[in-house]
Amino acid sequence: MIYKRRRPACPITSPEVLDPDWIPEVASRGWLIVTRDSKIITNVNEVTAVRENNARMVALNQADARSKWGQLEIFMTRWRDIEALTTRPGPFIIRASRTAMTPISLDIP
Repeated sequence: MIYKRRRPACPITSPEVLDPDWIPEVASRGWLIVTRDSKIITNVNEVTAVRENNARMVALNQADARSKWGQLEIFMTRWRDIEALTTRPGPFIIRASRTAMTPISLDIP
């Protein structure tokens, strides 16, 4: 129960589900995706899934997010920026580091 609303369980029940399969499901719920998969921005199928499904994604910078503490540091340092993205329309991918929020192009070469 969050803010007096009951939220359904995540429909993705296995870490084995491929990104092009779960991104549309999560995007259809209007959820903001937070991932530490830095390779997602170079994968054509995944970027296409973000673009075609109006997904909204924050990719934690791999160099800063190597450990759980590093991930927490990025998330808490950029909290206000990340929270602001919850009302921004998609599609987008933003790379988050401790010091910056950098938009990633959704144009596929």
